[in-house]
Amino acid sequence: MVQKWHVELNNAAHKKIKMVLRSTRVSMEAKKRAQILLDLDESNGRKPESLSVITSKRGVCENTIINVRRNYAESGIDAAIFRKKRQTPPVTPKVTGEVEAHIIACACSAPPEGFTRWSMQMIADKIVLNGVVEGISDETVRLVLKKHNLGRT
Repeated sequence: MVQKWHVELNNAAHKKIKMVLRSTRVSMEAKKRAQILLDLDESNGRKPESLSVITSKRGVCENTIINVRRNYAESGIDAAIFRKKRQTPPVTPKVTGEVEAHIIACACSAPPEGFTRWSMQMIADKIVLNGVVEGISDETVRLVLKKHNLGRT
């Protein structure tokens, strides 16, 4: 089978890989990918190890090796070793600083008539009635108050 992507590491790439392997701040996943790149290196006429040898040696599946090889060939060494940073969070948070301020203000205010203190559900309902957010759970209110050491006591 003809290889579609080739890994030929230059001196700068070798230095970067060695730094990654020595670093204590890099994940084990990134270190494995760096080792895979060294195993796949074809520079100086060197013959790379086979997929089966690398899978048993590194404890990864063949698809991981193929993906590392492809990412290196298409996008360079950083894309092959490190994960891409996510641009936006998966879900935008409901609780912003403004919402937190409303929750804290409500919790610190006097409770409604007939109650000795605010319940989490009462705070959540009041925040929704005031139009601060469309909907919020009592658990979210509890977490905000816990974050600011304002739990019910």
